[in-house]
Amino acid sequence: MLELDNISLEKLSIHYVGNKSREEGTVLSKKTQSRFPAEEEQVLWKFFLSPFKNVSEFYRFTHSSDIELNEVRRFVSEAFEEPSKLHKVSEKLAKLLYETATHSKINGGELYVAYLSNCVFDDAEVNAIGIFKSETKDTFIQTETEEGSLALRFLSGTNIHKLDKGCLILETGGEEEYKVCITGGASNAADAVYWKDDFLHLEPCADDYHHTRNFMNVCKTFVTDRLEADFEVSKTDKIAYLNKSVDYFKEHETFNEQEFTKEVFEDKNVIKSFKEFKHEYQESNNLDIEEDFEISAPAVKKQAKVFKSVLKLDKNFHIYIHGRQDFIEKGVEKDGRKFYKIYYNEEN
Repeated sequence: MLELDNISLEKLSIHYVGNKSREEGTVLSKKTQSRFPAEEEQVLWKFFLSPFKNVSEFYRFTHSSDIELNEVRRFVSEAFEEPSKLHKVSEKLAKLLYETATHSKINGGELYVAYLSNCVFDDAEVNAIGIFKSETKDTFIQTETEEGSLALRFLSGTNIHKLDKGCLILETGGEEEYKVCITGGASNAADAVYWKDDFLHLEPCADDYHHTRNFMNVCKTFVTDRLEADFEVSKTDKIAYLNKSVDYFKEHETFNEQEFTKEVFEDKNVIKSFKEFKHEYQESNNLDIEEDFEISAPAVKKQAKVFKSVLKLDKNFHIYIHGRQDFIEKGVEKDGRKFYKIYYNEEN
């Protein structure tokens, strides 16, 4: 969906943005930079864009009253209309970011604002603006020759493999005009709120990735939190439901809720309980969960990791269950010891 291999770095502005609660201030550069040598541009490409190579989840700008009041969206619109204004726009972004850096856990660092061309999104060439923040400093060793011997120098700098926070704003046109993907800001809760919510003001796009993730979350929460309260089920029953849920998403290209509930839950009472839970889940989380959509394979791959298929028995055994619940038998010995009996056809 997003291709970055041929992207070009047209302009780059760099500023320092500190923590406002500690009154660290900002340092604004006087001019933008452009025309980087090929080797330097490749280094910057790796630093800025490698975290986005396999991105699947996209966001859109939002605002509580009027989308036109979203400041980041308004600022980048100026640069998209006139790329020569990028530096002025970057100064506005630096000042805005400083105003949102009010939590004590937020670190100061360099802010990079880049104008990028030759980005491909959904087979169409688009321009993009990247906003990147580097906060972490590493120590590097450099050797120098002094009087016929090698001497060590210890330098502090930015590791190009560790981008702390970043976002790519794609000028896609259409109804929403921009698509945004982000990275970083998850080291602590304050960081995540500061970057995605307070500064960028983003919400997930209502696309197939979003629909797939939401429905899989509903399934997992229902099986792990509600099912046992409504029905008499064992841990192996719950694992079986989770496995069947994931299998449905892996084996189908399109999702249909009626078909899904029949294949996974089968029992009419369980289906009824699930639908009631889904309604409650939507209300409490302010979500509109679709009943039919194209299944997103990247979303399935990511969400499947949190669908636990492990049966933990005390601290001695973990049994991984991937299917054939009928091959597992649970019981209790006369002396009170509990057991699981497992049948199999072949030993691999």
